Amino acid sequence: MTFKRVVEAFVCWHCGMRVQGNGYTNHCPKCLWSRHVDVHPGDRAAPCGGMMEPVALEGSSPDYAIMHRCALCGHTRRNKASAGDDPEALIAVAKKRRAGDN
Repeated sequence: MTFKRVVEAFVCWHCGMRVQGNGYTNHCPKCLWSRHVDVHPGDRAAPCGGMMEPVALEGSSPDYAIMHRCALCGHTRRNKASAGDDPEALIAVAKKRRAGDN
C-alpha cells in the first residue's frame, strides 16, 4: 500500500488545538496525541477511531519518532516527529518513557 497524502485541518480531541494539516500531519503539534484513523497512512480506513497516546520518543535528534498507542484497542504506530512539535511535549514523552523503565 502506498502513502496517500490527505491535506486537512482538524481540532485535536485531546487538547482542543486547531491544527492546519499539510498532508503529512498525523498528530497534534501541541500535545502530540493522534487518532487511530488509518490502516495505512492516509487511507482513513481504520474502524477504531480511538485516541492515540504518545507513549515513547525513539531515535535521535533530529530524526525522532513518536510511538503512539491507541487507548481504545492498543494498536501501536511510530510517527515522525515534526519541526513544529512542541519541544516541551516531546521532552515530557521522553521522560514518561524513562520513568516507566524503572
